[in-house]
Amino acid sequence: MDYQNRAGSKFGGGGVASTSATNADRRERLRKLALETIDLDKDPYFFKNHVGSFECRLCLTVHQNDGSYLAHTQGRKHQTNLARRAAKEQKEGRAGLDPVTGMPIGMVGAQVNVKRNVVKIGRPGYKITKTRDQVTRQHGLIFQLQYPEISLDVTPKVRFMSAYEQKVDDPPDKNFQYMLVAAEPYETCGFKLQAREIDRTNDRYFTWWDPDLKEFWVQVMFKTEREERYSGVPGLAPSRR
Repeated sequence: MDYQNRAGSKFGGGGVASTSATNADRRERLRKLALETIDLDKDPYFFKNHVGSFECRLCLTVHQNDGSYLAHTQGRKHQTNLARRAAKEQKEGRAGLDPVTGMPIGMVGAQVNVKRNVVKIGRPGYKITKTRDQVTRQHGLIFQLQYPEISLDVTPKVRFMSAYEQKVDDPPDKNFQYMLVAAEPYETCGFKLQAREIDRTNDRYFTWWDPDLKEFWVQVMFKTEREERYSGVPGLAPSRR
């Protein structure tokens, strides 16, 4: 804190800090201390949206900075929701949640150790094919990935990410989105797609894992411009048979 240049203080001396300055300094020290003890990357309820704000998926609250989110996690509302979630998990026969990280109790350390001990063996081979629906005239892509050395009992997972969530392309371009495919021990593959809405109706988007050939298939169909424009307007969205 800067104790100089305060009203009533001599040059080189420490003036009396105001209440607001003291509170601001205390909040900053508590934020730095919390960041040293809590890893937000391991918090399953921590989410950074496309405008740069932070959201709590458990309480559905929005925070302007990480310090505000950390203060929220120590508050009554978040702790109460964590306790309710843990009671629900326990009632359903699953492991409870850790009150700090929000991850299942007894599995936090195990998950971290597994990830650290896995040795990546490179990227899988893949093939991308353009496709088009003959009826709706929708454009799409078919991804075919080969995982010949995939771990036992592992199925590839797919996740879509906005341009503001990734940290590779800087600055982020809102005209694109990213599709990630992960399967240990291979490195995660990322595909850069147009930021168009994906059609998930009538199995137009699907994933399929062939355990015999060790191949993973993903089909992505994009909505037409008319569907994207009127999808939220009742009565104007085009109907399909």
